[in-house]
Amino acid sequence: MAARTLQALSISTLFLLLLFAASPAEAQQPYVNNHQLQCNAREFNNITNGFTCNGPASCRSYLTFRSQPPYNTADTIAKLLNVSATEIQSINDLSTVTATIPTRQLVVVPANCSCSSGGFYQHNATYNLSGNRGDETYFSVANDTYQALSTCQAMMSQNPYGEKELLPGENLLVPLRCACPTEKQTAAKFRYLLTYLVAEGDSNSAIAVIFNSTLDAVNDANELNSTATIYYFTPILVPLMSEPTKITISPSPPPPATPPPLQTPPVDPPGSSSSHKWIYIGIGIGAGLLLLISILALCFYKRRSKKPSLPPSSSSPEQNNLTDSSTKQYIPTTTTQWSIDLSNSSETFGLKSAIESLTVYRFNDLQSATSNFSDANRIKGSVYRATINGDDAAVKVIKGDVSSSEINLLKKLNHSNIIRLSGFCIREGTTYLVFEYTENGSISDWLHDSSEKKTLTWKQRVEIARDVAEALDYLHNYITPPHIHKNLESTNVLLDSNFKAKIANFGVARILDEGDLDLQLTRHVEGTQGYLAPEYVENGVITPKLDVFAFGVVVLELLSGKEAVTIHKKKEGEAEEEVEMLCKEINNVLGGENVREKLKEFMDSSLGNQYPLELAYTMAQLAKSCVATDLNSRPSVAQVLTTLSMIVSSSMDWEPSHDLLHSGSVGN
Repeated sequence: MAARTLQALSISTLFLLLLFAASPAEAQQPYVNNHQLQCNAREFNNITNGFTCNGPASCRSYLTFRSQPPYNTADTIAKLLNVSATEIQSINDLSTVTATIPTRQLVVVPANCSCSSGGFYQHNATYNLSGNRGDETYFSVANDTYQALSTCQAMMSQNPYGEKELLPGENLLVPLRCACPTEKQTAAKFRYLLTYLVAEGDSNSAIAVIFNSTLDAVNDANELNSTATIYYFTPILVPLMSEPTKITISPSPPPPATPPPLQTPPVDPPGSSSSHKWIYIGIGIGAGLLLLISILALCFYKRRSKKPSLPPSSSSPEQNNLTDSSTKQYIPTTTTQWSIDLSNSSETFGLKSAIESLTVYRFNDLQSATSNFSDANRIKGSVYRATINGDDAAVKVIKGDVSSSEINLLKKLNHSNIIRLSGFCIREGTTYLVFEYTENGSISDWLHDSSEKKTLTWKQRVEIARDVAEALDYLHNYITPPHIHKNLESTNVLLDSNFKAKIANFGVARILDEGDLDLQLTRHVEGTQGYLAPEYVENGVITPKLDVFAFGVVVLELLSGKEAVTIHKKKEGEAEEEVEMLCKEINNVLGGENVREKLKEFMDSSLGNQYPLELAYTMAQLAKSCVATDLNSRPSVAQVLTTLSMIVSSSMDWEPSHDLLHSGSVGN
């Protein structure tokens, strides 16, 4: 009997221990896992509404925020997140609270985290709605403005306004996701939890390294295993043993260590072998240095005195090959093939520079590679498919000389989403530019060519939009000097075999001089109707927002499958044809009543129902802001890229079974 009693007590004790081990006090927080995208879904209520209170009632916590205009100073970020600007300044090593923080730089934000009445940890901020009715939604505020530090579900549950009742001027409570360490984490010496917004390419281990945490601690804090997938633009908790300092995600290589001061070799007794050794070493080093200096001087003299020689004019079989197999360097066979004035003008200097750094093709070889520029090799217009050394290329024929500025721009562009120029040829006043070949043509071919029964999937479309934004961001912010493309349209967005988008046609690209970054003017307006921003057409104003406007039109094409401009034939009794522009149509689609139905009608019919309406709405709102009449109301390319990255990430996780078409959060 005693044995049975002891056995029962042991089982009861084991049960209580297991129960205690699984109690909220010890449980960690589940990863949100992209569920924050489904604004009306209720099955993930606890995950999307916040982190459960499973530790102290309040604590010091940390958030992360990526700088982006207009939230790119400690002061503006502090006002958005309802925290201390001076603390942001101190922890991120900023000179002042108003110092501009580089775009997309990670900012560490100290915040007080408390348990709400609903049982969720949060730090409260207040956001004032701006713009026109419908411009901002719970979804856009949570995921775009607050960079997924909140969720549309949490905002909807803690605000009195319905999704359709949001009006400019209203203040919204924004519960920011934070958490306090559990007893288990505290026992493991973790004092703080930091809410980190996952960036593209991040892994659990990389995040742990960034914040001097451990992989096990990060996985445990978010209830993840070693094979779990994390999505960028989703929040993840990082346990910290000490307060964080300024974080640099991609640190530059450390400077080389300062060499130690030269040490005097120990003095050995005269005549010792060690003493003789140092004498021999000194003599050897001196002789070696003298020889090296002599060789360098001789090479320099020969290089200075050597005159450039013209390539041989003979036409041997080896020279007629498209490339020299040993050097892979193309050379012209005679100087008569080039229409280049060898004067000392700056234009000629630019061409000389281009010739030195680009492959120079012989005209006869390009003729052979394109079957004498036959119609069978014509891709479109004056662009021909060529086969060079077994590889495909595209040859663009341009009547007249191409300016050195265009060639010099093309040769220095180095981005996977910009078409690559490999070389050129100039002959008798005609320029032949040789580019990488893109197997799938332009997005215009896929969207507007009714003769081809092909379509792009939703995921392909959002990735194409992201690719184009990446290319524009590179042009505007990462080359020196920055450039404006000025001619972005669907025919100039090409697709390779993997449907990676590459922008092309830089013939009218414009340099943004350092002193004129905000505004440039021109009297020569050029471009394609439907893609041109109104300030450019009316007043010749050129800013980076010119590209943003055209990008917005391209996004509208990707959404609707329609062309930028549709001309309706004259009806009987009408004086003029009716011109319908996509940049105007989107205002009618997203305005007024029945937005949900109007958006579904606006979407490309070839997609069927194979797209998430919630994300389509967000993308349409982004496009609408890009084509705003007032250029100051348009986002920067960096801001566009932030939103698109979130949409792409969300789309990768979307399946038709997750269909948001039944969501009532879009329109009426």
